[in-house]
Amino acid sequence: MLIINADDWGRDRITTDRTLECVQAGRVTSVSAMVFMEDSERAAALAREHDVDAGLHLNLTTAFTGAGADASLAKDLKRVSSFLRASSLARLLFHPALTTAFRRLAEAQVAEFRRLYGRAPARIDGHHHAHLCTNVLVQGLLGDTAIVRRNFTFERGEKSWFNRAYRGWVDRRLARRHRVTDYLFSILPLEDTARLERIIQLARTANVELETHPVEDAERTLLLSDAFRSRLGDVRIARYAQLVS
Repeated sequence: MLIINADDWGRDRITTDRTLECVQAGRVTSVSAMVFMEDSERAAALAREHDVDAGLHLNLTTAFTGAGADASLAKDLKRVSSFLRASSLARLLFHPALTTAFRRLAEAQVAEFRRLYGRAPARIDGHHHAHLCTNVLVQGLLGDTAIVRRNFTFERGEKSWFNRAYRGWVDRRLARRHRVTDYLFSILPLEDTARLERIIQLARTANVELETHPVEDAERTLLLSDAFRSRLGDVRIARYAQLVS
């Protein structure tokens, strides 16, 4: 099946509204919801009203813009974000001095999701994919969440041997405890229609997530286009909640 997931639900009003437009058109099947952000409260209400399949978009890299996060939590986020953004290799490193900050951020966002959506998140992924950093994995901060987003899938030659080997190791570790899709791709680059066709064809025999950001004009235009709908053909389009082991 093909899961078309939109990130950043609730980040701000325009992101929520453009994503909801794609959900209602049947071009987005699931969303990843941010908490403690400008539009988090309204987005949660819309998700309940329109039966939107939402998981937690764990945020460890971008400042909170909404109410609910106290000053100490905002300070934790600033410290963790500074560490993760300092280097492209930072996510591979374990920072022992930040274990409390990482844990507080994860636990607070799970609790806030529960408050907003009336349930614990059945799925977790990460803003900027930071849920896959070493501190989160080693500290077990994803808990017993049923579904977790895997690493992006790259073909041979797209990334270094080490990069692909490390991502593979993380994905196998995730799969031992959580349900994951077989593949994860970004909808970008939009102009590579042959690549998009290969992704859609792959979803005929495997569980595939296509990551999107409908707030971006070009992505939204493609998702809502007749050409995109025609390209999907009869492939099974499904919610993340329908993913089984």
